[in-house]
Amino acid sequence: MFPDDPAAIVRRLTELKIEHRDLDAAIARLPSGPGCDELQLTRLKKRKLRLKDMIAYLENKLIPDLDA
Repeated sequence: MFPDDPAAIVRRLTELKIEHRDLDAAIARLPSGPGCDELQLTRLKKRKLRLKDMIAYLENKLIPDLDA
């Protein structure tokens, strides 16, 4: 699914972190607006959680496996 090239992983990781930060800002803005859309808020939160999981996965791929 993802290349093993560390540079490509770092680029993708940066993109995901930016998207995660943008979603966080969007979620913070949404409830303050008139006529809060609960469905949209829930979808944004789920997307943010998926991004968080993907970020953790890619960060773990960057850590080399050490044989004990």
